[in-house]
Amino acid sequence: MTESSDGTDARFMARALYLARRGCCTTKPNPQVGCVLVKDGVIVGEGWHKRAGEAHAEIEALRAAGTDARGATAYVTLEPCCHYGRTAPCSDALIRAGVSRVVAAMADPNPKVAGNGLKALAAAGIETVCGMLRSEAEKLNRGFCKRMRRGRPFVFSKVAMSLDGRTAMASGESQWITSEGARRDVHRLRAAFSAILTGVGSVIADDPSLTARLGRAAGDTVQPLRVIVDSMLRTPPESRMARLPGTSLIAAASTDRQKRCRLEQAGFEVLRLPADGRGRVDLPSLLDHLATREVNDVMVEAGAVLNGALLQAGLVDELVVYMAPSLLVDEGRGAFHLPGLTNLSNRIEFTLLDARRVGADLRLCCRVDR
Repeated sequence: MTESSDGTDARFMARALYLARRGCCTTKPNPQVGCVLVKDGVIVGEGWHKRAGEAHAEIEALRAAGTDARGATAYVTLEPCCHYGRTAPCSDALIRAGVSRVVAAMADPNPKVAGNGLKALAAAGIETVCGMLRSEAEKLNRGFCKRMRRGRPFVFSKVAMSLDGRTAMASGESQWITSEGARRDVHRLRAAFSAILTGVGSVIADDPSLTARLGRAAGDTVQPLRVIVDSMLRTPPESRMARLPGTSLIAAASTDRQKRCRLEQAGFEVLRLPADGRGRVDLPSLLDHLATREVNDVMVEAGAVLNGALLQAGLVDELVVYMAPSLLVDEGRGAFHLPGLTNLSNRIEFTLLDARRVGADLRLCCRVDR
C-alpha cells in the first residue's frame, strides 16, 4: 500500500472530493462520494453519486472511462462498497473493469463494508491505499459517519442574533434580524441537511415552512424532513407545514388521542416518544429515532428553550451564529435558556472554526467542546 511522493494522489483525490460535493443536496441518506479514474497521469473518467438509488460514483466514472479503465488508478472519496443494496457492489465493478490501483480517502464506517471493500480489491490483486485526504473526506460526510459509528445524527444548531445576543424582541417579533444575504445562506444550509428541527413555540409564533428555497439552483434538491418538538401537542393543525410536500413530523410526549388525530388529519405525522423528568420529549430518544429513519444530520432552528435543552444535554455538535450589526436591548429574548449555570466554570465552551461576512452580517461557525 504505497502513496505517491510527488503529490499526484493528493491532487486527484482533491478532484474527487470536489465532485463528491456536487451531490450535497441530493444523495440523502447516502454519503457524498466522488471518483476519478487516472491513466498515465491523465483523467480518463470521473463521476459522483447523484442520488440515492442511482449509480454510485465509481460506476459513473467507469462508464465515462470505458475500456480506458483497464490499468487505471481509481481515486475514491469513500471505500468502494462490497455488498448488495439498491445497487450492486462497486468493488466487483472495479475488479471487472481491470483497474490496477485504488486510492480511497477513508474506510467506509458502514458495518456492512468497514474495510471489506478494500480487502476484496486486494484479494483480486489490486493495489490499495487508504487515508489520502481523510480529514476532508470525514468532514464531507460527518453526519453519515456519526450515524454509522454512534447511532445518532450530527446536530448543527443555527441562531440569528443581534450584537447583544438577542434573537427577538420581548414581544416575540423576530422577522427579520439578519439580512437577506444571511437568509439566502440559511436556505443553502438547509438543502444540505437531512432534517430541520424546531420547537412548538417557534411554530406558534412564526408558522415557518422550514423548506430549502433555492430558486433556480434548486435542481433535484431533496427537501429535509421537518421535525417539531411538541411535548403536549400544541401545534395548530392549520400550520403551513402540514400542507407542504414531504413529511412534517411532530415528536410528542402527550397521550391525548384526540389532539393526535386532529394533527394527523391535517397532514402531520405524530410520533410519541418517552418523556424526560419534566414531562417533555426525551431529546436523546428523538435523535435515536431519527437515526433509524436514516437521518444523517439535523439542523436546529429553534427558540431559546429547545436550543438550551439540546446544549445542556450535550447533543449539539456545531453551532452557526448569524450576528446582525444591531441591538435589541435588555428586554429582547436570548438565544439559549440555560438555567443552573451559576459559575463561570460551568460555562459551555466552543472552538471557533470559521468567521466570515455574509451579506451585512457576521457568520460564526463553532464546534462545541466536550
